[in-house]
Amino acid sequence: MTDLTQKWQAVKLITRMDKPIGTYLLLWPTFWALLVAADGFPGWHLTLVFAAGVFIMRSAGCVINDFADRNVDGHVKRTAQRPLVSGLITEKQAIALFIGLLLIALMLVLTLSWQTIQLSFVALLLAASYPYMKRFTHLPQVVLGAAFSWGMIMAFSEINGSVPIVAWLLFFANLFWTVAYDTMYAMVDRDDDKKIGVKSTAILFGRFDKMAIAFLQLLTLTLLFKVGQLQQFNAFYYLALIYVTLSFAYQHHLIQRRERDNCFKAFLNNHYGLLVVLFGIICQFVF
Repeated sequence: MTDLTQKWQAVKLITRMDKPIGTYLLLWPTFWALLVAADGFPGWHLTLVFAAGVFIMRSAGCVINDFADRNVDGHVKRTAQRPLVSGLITEKQAIALFIGLLLIALMLVLTLSWQTIQLSFVALLLAASYPYMKRFTHLPQVVLGAAFSWGMIMAFSEINGSVPIVAWLLFFANLFWTVAYDTMYAMVDRDDDKKIGVKSTAILFGRFDKMAIAFLQLLTLTLLFKVGQLQQFNAFYYLALIYVTLSFAYQHHLIQRRERDNCFKAFLNNHYGLLVVLFGIICQFVF
């Protein structure tokens, strides 16, 4: 393998290009907001800028996450072969890649309004601080949820020039949903995290983890139902919420015994629910 090929492989691994699930989890809710804010198709410029922004910022978040965890990832089964641990990429190269991705994101956001540009600094703060939160609080998943949802606030700001109540309902619905599925994700690493002193909601909730996840999912459904009422959405949207409810039930079946592989499967399953909600919203403007 040539040096250039090795570096490209390192870039793919550290930005998780080989694992697009994180991009999907960010992208579908952002598209919810664009469609609702624009009352239909928001135009190709905004669609492409926000889609590219999601991909770039997710990649940058993965890089800074691996940099922050470079001294602990080797002690966790799931992360033991990450590029910074294996030596496939150096610390300086990782920081250079992170800065490069931020510059690309800046070029994208400069095509938007000044108000949205200002809001983008909050997105940067959330994305950059999340990896370090697990050292200081058991609620890093809340910071992640805010980071994954802030693009929705930016979408409403850009299209409407303001952030109405429906935007905040969508924001908190996605925040609660994110905390729920990332708690499942944290359940995979809980034993390893306890040994190395990394904090998470999975550790905080302890034996009440499944109950806490169910409560967060109930809050999510309640807020999404309220969005449907405010926007006077048709039956397709509510069919989407029924699917989400059933998918949540399936996830609880998977995590019943807290087995690592099944907790990870439950986490992955959330991508489909988010996508089905997007289809439900699209149907408002098609039928």
